Amino acid sequence: MNTFLDLGVDKSYIKALKEINIINPTEIQEAVIPTLIESQTDLVGLAQTGTGKTAAFGLPVLHAIDKNKDEVQALIIAPTRELVQQIQKQLFKFTKYIDGKIFAEGVYGGEKMDRQIKALSRTTHIVVATPGRLLDLVERGVVDISNVKILVLDEADEMLSMGFKEDLNKILKYNTKKRNTWLFSATMPDDIKSMVKNYMSPEAVRIEVNKNALVNENISHHYIQTNIKDKLNMIIRILDKRSDERGVIFCRTKAGTKTLAQQLQQEGFAVGALEGDMQQKERDRVMRAFKNESLQVLISTDVSARGIDVSNLAFVLHHQLPEHLEYYTHRSGRTARAGKTGQSIALIIPGEMQKILDIQRELGIAFREITM
Repeated sequence: MNTFLDLGVDKSYIKALKEINIINPTEIQEAVIPTLIESQTDLVGLAQTGTGKTAAFGLPVLHAIDKNKDEVQALIIAPTRELVQQIQKQLFKFTKYIDGKIFAEGVYGGEKMDRQIKALSRTTHIVVATPGRLLDLVERGVVDISNVKILVLDEADEMLSMGFKEDLNKILKYNTKKRNTWLFSATMPDDIKSMVKNYMSPEAVRIEVNKNALVNENISHHYIQTNIKDKLNMIIRILDKRSDERGVIFCRTKAGTKTLAQQLQQEGFAVGALEGDMQQKERDRVMRAFKNESLQVLISTDVSARGIDVSNLAFVLHHQLPEHLEYYTHRSGRTARAGKTGQSIALIIPGEMQKILDIQRELGIAFREITM
């Protein structure tokens, strides 16, 4: 069993890691950290969310920063505001005991530009950002990325499915000569393969973590056969049985999300909805209530769920199966994070059994039927 010290991580970081209960390196951290600390290389990492990626790229980024240079030396790009805030928070915690200071600034849409511009006018070594806002700031000349040594793309497939392809290509085109690019993705669609080909070295190190498990192996997969008019009662019975557990229910549409939330609230359940038309303020409010456990269950659309990173979720319930296979991976991956176990439960109506068989075959997982 390797320790962080074996991986080449500086003692001052290890002390901070211990404090936030990161003791033993995860599989991806073992695979990635020594390579990234010791050599300047491009890297493609295939890994799910919840595998410890932030420390896997975050620690090597911190090791590479020259604290004496007042310039942006690393960029970390992530799909959602929530993930950007989370990465920035982690970096801040990691640096608690180091000599000198490394400054990381988070920038994302949905917040006033001038506040971010002001923050960036102070010394900044690392910028953590969503693609759109970063590009905006670069084009305005607020962020100078000409001295960037490391560019990290986290959850690259999510960024593409959210429509950031153009923005990412523009960012990747800047100063390709001087930097190393580290790309992390749960899946490798063609768009990502072409990004790797166009903007990264052919010698890029490739690392896959438990490659057969497209879906985290701590999740058990279940389905319940029902019909459209019984779905609500079925959900009520499931929530009644799990009154002390927390979870997320996925709906395909915004309207479906709102309706289900209202119906469950009328039944007395502590649920909140996350859907695309919400203002950021409102979204933050719901997420806060869920994190501090005053809400037991979140009801969400696929797009709004990106960035739900809450530990100890016992289950994910699919009100309908998603249209795209990779959404099943993203949805079920909200549970069983950081080594915990979780359940993914799909409600299926007559005629949908084929979908279950397709998901089993494509993702290499086994579903069990639950009868209520």
